[in-house]
Amino acid sequence: MNIDSIKNGIVIDHIKAKKGLEIYNALNLGDLDCSVAIITNAKSKKMGKKDIIKIDKSIDLDLDILGYLDSNITINIIKNDERVDKYHVELPKEIVNTIKCKNPRCITAQETDLTHVFVLTDKDKKIYRCKYCETIKEE
Repeated sequence: MNIDSIKNGIVIDHIKAKKGLEIYNALNLGDLDCSVAIITNAKSKKMGKKDIIKIDKSIDLDLDILGYLDSNITINIIKNDERVDKYHVELPKEIVNTIKCKNPRCITAQETDLTHVFVLTDKDKKIYRCKYCETIKEE
């Protein structure tokens, strides 16, 4: 299989296998007017299998969403056919308007225009709690 290299753009690498489409949708990559390739189940020495997303354009990425969905992701910035920058995402300390509280008694259920905020309370277990009612985000 051939996937063209990108001259200028972004490669999102080391995505947990089968999570590539979820990340594609979370970042609204289908709305872009450029080529976007999702490679699923690619062989990886570190991970066994992984997904990769190639974006043929430089865009701003929501690193909080990426860190929340998969904190092992690597971002590669490509300019003139060469990688010029590489960095890793981290679990965000706070997630805003990405997930919604499921607690029917939470104030966010009544005040629909209120910002949905979840705070990282246990980094090792990747546990987030609603800022308002402290309900744990269910997987």
